Amino acid sequence: MHINIGNELPGIIGLFAYNPLTAKVLNDLAETLLRDESSPLSRGERELMAAFVSQQNNCTFCYKSHKAFAAVYLGNDLVEDILVNRQFKKLSPKMSSLFFIASVVANKGATLNENDIKAAKDDGATDKEIHDTVLISAAFCMYNRYVSGLGVANPDLTDEQYEDIARKITTTGYNHIP
Repeated sequence: MHINIGNELPGIIGLFAYNPLTAKVLNDLAETLLRDESSPLSRGERELMAAFVSQQNNCTFCYKSHKAFAAVYLGNDLVEDILVNRQFKKLSPKMSSLFFIASVVANKGATLNENDIKAAKDDGATDKEIHDTVLISAAFCMYNRYVSGLGVANPDLTDEQYEDIARKITTTGYNHIP
């Protein structure tokens, strides 16, 4: 941990306890991006995408948290196949294209181009799905850098602890985090 946040809570949870005003805004954003019913992408698909981006950004806390959240919605086997075994063909062509877009945004957003968007549309993605994918990827780059930048990205938590966090978040939502 690079600064004294006055608590031992893991990852972003500790940062939220340290600064409740920032926590409210960031939790509201996560709630909208990952749980709001207006997205044509399922909660599981959006959580899987958040885990995927966090994995690419080497943010262990966010990766393992959102991986556990995605598993609640999609089942552990599919989540493992995508995030661990990299079996993207288990996804629909549309979702594979959206994950490609998420990867480009996470790694070098300015290189996303019209051909990438056209390919996703050809695979069935709508403008809203593309919009949500880009925004989730961009937002999780910010969340990941917040956590990593302050040195709280790699807490020593067990899989069971991540599963406990997942049960709470998938039941009550992001607005109930400290």
